[in-house]
Amino acid sequence: MARRRRLLALAALVGMLALSGCLGFFGGGSVSDERLDQSPAGGEYDWNASVESDLNAHITIHDNATFSAVYAVNGSEVELFRRDGLGGTNPLDVRAVRYRYPNGTVITGSELADRGAVERTRDVVRIDFPGEGDVEGDRIAFTAGSTPKRFVLPTYVKGSYEVVLPPNRSASLPVFGDVTPGGATTDVDDQNRLHVRWDDVQTDSVIVQFYLSQDIQIFGAVFAVLAVVGGGGLLYYRRQIDALRERREELGLDVDTEDDDIGDDGPPPGMR
Repeated sequence: MARRRRLLALAALVGMLALSGCLGFFGGGSVSDERLDQSPAGGEYDWNASVESDLNAHITIHDNATFSAVYAVNGSEVELFRRDGLGGTNPLDVRAVRYRYPNGTVITGSELADRGAVERTRDVVRIDFPGEGDVEGDRIAFTAGSTPKRFVLPTYVKGSYEVVLPPNRSASLPVFGDVTPGGATTDVDDQNRLHVRWDDVQTDSVIVQFYLSQDIQIFGAVFAVLAVVGGGGLLYYRRQIDALRERREELGLDVDTEDDDIGDDGPPPGMR
């Protein structure tokens, strides 16, 4: 019986480790061709914005909490991940992978996997670029999930970055908006999309927290309601205190019981 309990405890521990990704043989292997060849979020990748502006990274955030990224190829591989807050990393949920050669030829993710490699481990997704000579000018693109109203991503490559927000978003109001690292420039295009650009990012992560104008209006309305409710509660409490004081005075409970003033010369003659 004791042996059976130990086996059950061991099985439960293995299951927990598997779910948390703590075992190296869980979560590894190739990314499926179906996932690699999905259509990019928001339509085709904006290769021109990356190439014409000579950006190292061009990232477009979409309304459905996803983003599309185009990176300049730097080296023979790239590792895609998110930090887990405990000093480790988790593989990025990449899909719709594309690779573009300097002559404009674009291949799908499955073709890239055949010419190079796209492997998922418990820590990262590693993409090996095709070994077909000089990769200068090549671009790698992919789609992944994001967090609504807060974009955070490691800087897989250093250099110039541009992050494009969904329409009608802002990032300038403190508390509601944040752009890290500092020193970014911003511009709004004809589709009312905010472009945040850095000339040279050397930090470990890029963060853009943003909001809709209606978010501020909703917050203001909620704050006003809370202020009215709080003020009404305070007034009610004050009136209750005043009513209780009046009631005590009517019952004689608040009558002072201090002795008559006794001067320095001692008590009255009748008390000597």
